[in-house]
Amino acid sequence: MSASDSSAATFFTKHRQAILVGTAAVAMAAAIGGAYYLSSSSGAGSSTGGSSAEKKKKKKAKSKKKNGKDEPENVSELDEDDPRRMTEADIQLMDPDARAKLALTLKGRGNKSYSAKKFTEAIEFYTKAIECEEQAVFYSNRAACYTNLNQQEKVIEDCTDALRLDPSYIKALNRRATAREALGGLDQLYLSLCDFTAAAIIDNFATESTQVSVERVMKRLATEKAAELLKTREPRLPSATFIKAYLEAFRPHSAPPLPANPSQGDKTLQLAFDALVAKDFSHAMTLFHEALEQNISTPLGEAEALNMRATFRFIVSDAAAALVDLDRSTTICPEQAQGWVKKASVHMELGQPEEAFRDFDRALEVDPENPDVYYHRGQVYFITGEYVKAMAEYQKSSELDPVFIFSHIQLAVARYKSGETEKAMHQFRKFLKEFSTSPEVFNYYGELLLDQQKYEEAVANFERSIELDKDTVPRNVLPMINRALALFQWKQDFALAESICREAIEIDPQCDIGVATLAQLLLQQNKVHEAVGMFERSAEMSRTEPELINALTFENATCAQIAFITSYPSYAEKLGLNRSA
Repeated sequence: MSASDSSAATFFTKHRQAILVGTAAVAMAAAIGGAYYLSSSSGAGSSTGGSSAEKKKKKKAKSKKKNGKDEPENVSELDEDDPRRMTEADIQLMDPDARAKLALTLKGRGNKSYSAKKFTEAIEFYTKAIECEEQAVFYSNRAACYTNLNQQEKVIEDCTDALRLDPSYIKALNRRATAREALGGLDQLYLSLCDFTAAAIIDNFATESTQVSVERVMKRLATEKAAELLKTREPRLPSATFIKAYLEAFRPHSAPPLPANPSQGDKTLQLAFDALVAKDFSHAMTLFHEALEQNISTPLGEAEALNMRATFRFIVSDAAAALVDLDRSTTICPEQAQGWVKKASVHMELGQPEEAFRDFDRALEVDPENPDVYYHRGQVYFITGEYVKAMAEYQKSSELDPVFIFSHIQLAVARYKSGETEKAMHQFRKFLKEFSTSPEVFNYYGELLLDQQKYEEAVANFERSIELDKDTVPRNVLPMINRALALFQWKQDFALAESICREAIEIDPQCDIGVATLAQLLLQQNKVHEAVGMFERSAEMSRTEPELINALTFENATCAQIAFITSYPSYAEKLGLNRSA
């Protein structure tokens, strides 16, 4: 999705560089030296030598230091002329100019104590300076002391006061953000993200460390929030389009025949396969489970039921439970190659590639001419970027089953990915003639054309795919989403692209890609409040933890943008952002 020339899209493009999840996070130091945080100020000069009493005072002061940290001093031990002895009444009696001058003196003394790492002493000077005159820098400097004493709540309190006086004070924003990050928890992390985001925008993204901080906090927030949500989330089926596509990646086979005297489990298993044929996936999933609970009388029937229950468990992202079922299924009927192929997919999902390839080998041992084995092993090579090996597998699968369109499509796509662009496009043009009624061929060909920015031709192929698929149940809306993206990139037509996405989602409300694409389009148009709703919906649809983290990342980033627009309307106006959008 390319950025438009509108001010809103320009803002998003630039803002996105700071807010999207980065591949690496740079740790920030817990405390930064006084030269960065504190402005220098001349204080009382120290003399060398001095009286015996003065040396005793110095010795006594040194004894108060312990483990590199200062201990609070008793006011009664302060020199008579120490400004910290002044009461509020004394300060109020001074004229404004004298108070202002005293405030600067106290700030200078505080800076000196801070540089000497006497943080408690520095706090006393800054506190007295604030009593003389409220300045944002006094609060911010005192917050720096609390940072070093690990008193994060007080850091937040002082930075909030500093920002009350100077809302654009970047150091205070960064310091408060760091304190909130240190406290942790979803609420504090979100507020930290808002502060870091505001600092980055106000600073015009000039400071790389702030952008890194945004990325770090956003990643942590999304990861922790995802973990919390997954603890209580019930398994749910994804879009019917997704389920149909996954099931069609395997060659269909009939339900096992009913025995002469079928049990209730046998009958329920038959109903489960009937629901599968009718594309009633939710009902089918329930029935496969019920059939196993009711006891199936034949080993083949039990193996098939376990295979299909595992399939649905895998679809709802319960890979561990799917593996248990597939272990039982392949133990009962080890001669069923498809069970081993599905086990390979589950092992890949669980990050066990060696086990996956052993499963493929077992499948070929029982059925060397099974095209599913080669197709799915090709898929493994494809997702790991081993395109040459993938092409060999797809080729073998195509030879064994020439009518299975997906082997042909993936072969051409793998060729394209490997850099053989002309050969891949030539193959697709051949497929368009051989499989002229296949909506998948036109859709995939359109995607390759879109990748080459051949927009007009891409749109034509997407439209042909849509036409061929219009009477299919369930209807595949991905060509519609692709058409919306192509028109947006080609003509920058936000309204039309948005309209197409909305139509697709109306047809398939569970289409996660459609919802995520619409959310991005809304964000590009600065419809941030509606975009947040779509990102929330995208998070609800997420099947896997990485998908959920990605959706939450965009949701949190957009919420932080809204928070900035609300807190800094003048900046939002300069950036062309509509506060009510």
